[in-house]
Amino acid sequence: MNFTQIFLFLSFTLFILIIAIAGLIFINRFKVRGRLNRALNMSLFLISLPKKNKEEGETSKSEKEIISAMEQLYSSLNNIKEKKKIFIYGQPHLVFEIATSQVGEEIIFYLALPQRYEDVVEKQIHGFYPDASVEKVEDYNIFNPEGVTMGSYLKLARDSVLPIKTYQNLEIDPLQEITNTLSKLEEKGEGAVIQIVFRPASSEWRKAGQDIAKEMQEGKSFSQAKSDVSGNWFVKLTKELRGNASLSQQQNQKLEPKQPSITPGQEEIIKAIEEKASKIGFDVNLRILVSAGTEQKAKQILNHLESAFVQFNDPNLNELKSFRLQKGRGLKKLIYNFSFRLFNNKQKILLNTEELSSLFHFPTTNIKTPKVKFLKAKSSAPPANLPKQGIILGKNFYRGVETVICMQKNDRRRHLYTIGQTGTGKSVFLQNMIVQDIRDGQGVGLIDVHGDLVENILGLIPQERVKDVVVFNPADLERPLGLNMLEYDPKYPEQKTFVVNELINIFDKLYDLKTTGGPMFEQYARNALLLLIDDPTEKFTLMEVSKVLADEEFRIRLLSKCNNTVVKDFWEKEAQKAGGEIALANMVPYITSKFNVFTTNDYMRPIIGQPVNSINFRQIMDEKKILLVNLSKGRLGDINSSLLGLIITGKLLMAAFSRVDIAEEERQDFYFYIDEFQNFATDSIATILSEARKYRLSLIMAHQFIGQLEDKIKGAIFGNVGSMVSFRTGAEDAEFLVKQFEPVFDANDLINIDNFNAYIKLMINNQTSIPFNLLTEPPQKGNSRIAQAVKEYSRLKYGRDKKIVNEEIASRWQQSIYPKHIKDNPLPNSDIDIK
Repeated sequence: MNFTQIFLFLSFTLFILIIAIAGLIFINRFKVRGRLNRALNMSLFLISLPKKNKEEGETSKSEKEIISAMEQLYSSLNNIKEKKKIFIYGQPHLVFEIATSQVGEEIIFYLALPQRYEDVVEKQIHGFYPDASVEKVEDYNIFNPEGVTMGSYLKLARDSVLPIKTYQNLEIDPLQEITNTLSKLEEKGEGAVIQIVFRPASSEWRKAGQDIAKEMQEGKSFSQAKSDVSGNWFVKLTKELRGNASLSQQQNQKLEPKQPSITPGQEEIIKAIEEKASKIGFDVNLRILVSAGTEQKAKQILNHLESAFVQFNDPNLNELKSFRLQKGRGLKKLIYNFSFRLFNNKQKILLNTEELSSLFHFPTTNIKTPKVKFLKAKSSAPPANLPKQGIILGKNFYRGVETVICMQKNDRRRHLYTIGQTGTGKSVFLQNMIVQDIRDGQGVGLIDVHGDLVENILGLIPQERVKDVVVFNPADLERPLGLNMLEYDPKYPEQKTFVVNELINIFDKLYDLKTTGGPMFEQYARNALLLLIDDPTEKFTLMEVSKVLADEEFRIRLLSKCNNTVVKDFWEKEAQKAGGEIALANMVPYITSKFNVFTTNDYMRPIIGQPVNSINFRQIMDEKKILLVNLSKGRLGDINSSLLGLIITGKLLMAAFSRVDIAEEERQDFYFYIDEFQNFATDSIATILSEARKYRLSLIMAHQFIGQLEDKIKGAIFGNVGSMVSFRTGAEDAEFLVKQFEPVFDANDLINIDNFNAYIKLMINNQTSIPFNLLTEPPQKGNSRIAQAVKEYSRLKYGRDKKIVNEEIASRWQQSIYPKHIKDNPLPNSDIDIK
């Protein structure tokens, strides 16, 4: 071979070598890119389970039985395999993590997996843990940007066919020690994570384990058996020939084969190897990362977490050995692999389902560690016959499925009751419903004892409905609206009895007349009120109740025109002749003191002192107008706020009952919202709940706790209300309400549900449904300029000048008669324009 041929051969060889190296580099980069692509397309889920009470059944199982459910889950995850693109991406893997973020204290359990397996894995988790919440979340951060990060990875000290100690051999839940360490981290600046990356292993390891166990049964040590099983083909052939020769010799000599001598220690090892090989195996990366403000603290946390894995070490079998990385390239790669959740073949260990379940399983009730994130309250799927149309109450989230919850118009006529502690989301829930009704052109009434809800809604009024809004704000002293409880429609004289009964109920609600008034207060007050409203040609107010009692001349004038014989007899025969404590002279100061609280108040007098109502409640209902009542207790005081709310409630009920003059199908629906409704709950509420449905008056009531209700009102609510919504409640209320939500939810759920979440028992097609969970829509922010414009329009249209009102009240009080010019409603022009 000449020089030229040698040169060409070497050149060709070098060229082939360069091509091969370039190809390997390209393939490696292609694989890395493929794995990164898979990592970037992984989804992160937060897994939480409810912490059940002792009586709920979980503690009836042993701790080991509870943990064993995780083994079954791992076995089902063994099917997460791919036959295609393995060369590019590698076998798909899943990741379990136990982490505490560097901001926050909760110990949270996560699952990361490729997006294409989301539905499959979620269904498998729910199959073994029906109550689990699997919530898709954004990634978390354990790293303190100004601190120190350290980490380590763990590997098996001996051959992978030898098992580590598992939960079956431990006295307590192995998770306890790991979570105890994480619970000691500071709320800010310290974070840590245990990351377990796993993928199905090939079945070869199981055969290797079974073969080693078989060799050891022949009396060999583990190392000899392993050497024989893992040797090359020549070693195996020699072993087989020796075995055949030995067998032939025994047959020729007619000798019995010798029984191998196995020590108890070997028997234990053989049994352990066989048990490990009998279960499904996974290739695993086990990583620990910590971050803290100082190197000393980071090292301390890492020491404690590494020590937590010592409990799995079995000196006779296998151990987990940690390899610490404090700085340099190794730590950077560990952080990189953790962040992208990549599998590192150089750090893999082989564990079966029992071993994996020992290292990571979902927390059980027996975990006493504080700060472990449990599911506060359960969730449930909505009923299958959920309506598709109607007002939107919120959304239901169950097992990754989002369902919009609607309520039909006909079901709303059976009323809606809402309860929940302050700040849990009741007002937001009401606001969303009210705004929808307004935008849908419905008639709406709202009584708000705080004022914030009215203000928020005013900023959300659509332009086309501005002229439909009536704002009743008693704190507006310059243009007060008139509200006369004694006014009634002369076409319906039966309303007189309703007016008087309602006022007696109101004062009973305000003063508890059974203990402070007795029958004599009711008798005198009732006859005074009946005398004032007897003549429909004259309109009196609560201002004149004291005048009937104290001004004999005024009383005689009214009696001269009175057509009610019973009332006349009372004043002329009973009141005049009564003596002692019940004498008229003695009763006057006592009764008038109850009314003077309001008639002398600067806020109340201009309102209740006007003989003509500024607003027509029947017209509001029939024409689908919007009545917003701001009864802010901060300005009015409790008793004044309650009186006005009670009067308005009574007026709306009276207006609803007056609809008897039109056919039921012609009656327009009117939705009456009452926040903190216990302040306005008289016996009339029971009437509304049982009868107002046919008059198209639908109640939506909200308050904080059941103790605010009288027994009669409570019975009317839980006996007649069609739909019920419970936000978070106290323990006492939960014990009462749980009867409405069993067996789906228990008292613990009602006590622990998060803000803006609720449980609902919805009426569907006039039938009760199973309870389910509800998430309210976020509150909408209104436009303050629109709110101010709507208020200004309403006060100009319905309010009257304060000076004129006070002059009329003073004139009437002095003359005991009404000036002729106010016998009709003196409202300003209703065609005010707004820009």
